[in-house]
Amino acid sequence: MPKAELHLHLDGSVLPETALELARSRGVDAPRSLSGMRAALTAPAHGASQAELLSAFDLPIALLQDAEALERVTRELVEVKAADGVRYLEIRWGPLLHTARGLAAADVVAAVLRGAQAGARGTGSEVRLIATALRSHDPDANAGLAHTVAGFLDRGVVGFDLAGPEEAFPDPLLHREAFEVAREAGLRITLHAGEWGGAGQVRRALALRPERIAHGPGAVADPGLCAELIRRGVTLDLCPTSNVQAGIVPSVAAHPLAVLHRRGVSVTLSTDDLTVSDISLSQEYARALDEIGLRPDELWAINRRSLAVAFAPERVLAPLRAEFDAWAAATSAVARP
Repeated sequence: MPKAELHLHLDGSVLPETALELARSRGVDAPRSLSGMRAALTAPAHGASQAELLSAFDLPIALLQDAEALERVTRELVEVKAADGVRYLEIRWGPLLHTARGLAAADVVAAVLRGAQAGARGTGSEVRLIATALRSHDPDANAGLAHTVAGFLDRGVVGFDLAGPEEAFPDPLLHREAFEVAREAGLRITLHAGEWGGAGQVRRALALRPERIAHGPGAVADPGLCAELIRRGVTLDLCPTSNVQAGIVPSVAAHPLAVLHRRGVSVTLSTDDLTVSDISLSQEYARALDEIGLRPDELWAINRRSLAVAFAPERVLAPLRAEFDAWAAATSAVARP
């Protein structure tokens, strides 16, 4: 099955083998065995909170503090996703998290772009990037980041995001200026919401007028909010396995992906993190069928929906839609991936 993935974090997707090499060559304090590295990079299957989940990102961020590492990890991520049938991919990451050893934010963006472009050339995949501001960062710094990434708009950066510790920094409007800069420059708007605080946090995120919200499964508890999402055409980029790790839902089977889709809320399905969540997109799709209870035709509709709400230009998306539709037409029944 050709797939599209819209919610994927670079720092949560470092291959353990690569992390082991980077730790050795960069002098980063980290496990020295592959099994130990894999364990260090993978969050618990059932976590207590978003804050606990976010601690799994400390090590990969420490490893990704130079241009060579950023370029390599991005290229490898595109290659791994392409091998899983992902034909269109949006990778998001926080450039300001990778400046601790002297890189400027523009250098970080340029390195990730080089990696994405190399991966795309080698696989034939389409890859676009979403720059992510952090809730915990100074609003002026995030506004400066928006100015910086706007300069890469025509080179592959397509969106602007907000992520980070939601309970400690619940109000996204603190970063209104950054989003105004990004929107005026032509970047598409998304932000994380609802990894803490449920439906109320999802509703609060709407104040920034996003096209898409990363996560937000708690919206299911508020029928009025669901109606508002439908009215505004806002998509929830859902990640069931990661949501269990963040303690938002008790199990994948309890995830409201199917309920939201059947209510008419626009949803997409992604992994969030290749390594932190230790899951491929095909495995996430299989869980949606086996545990959440989606029908194959519903899963296909959600997958196809991703190309309707993706941030790439139409000249990129139109051929992909034709490719996806040709695959569906040639398949007697939309089967499991």
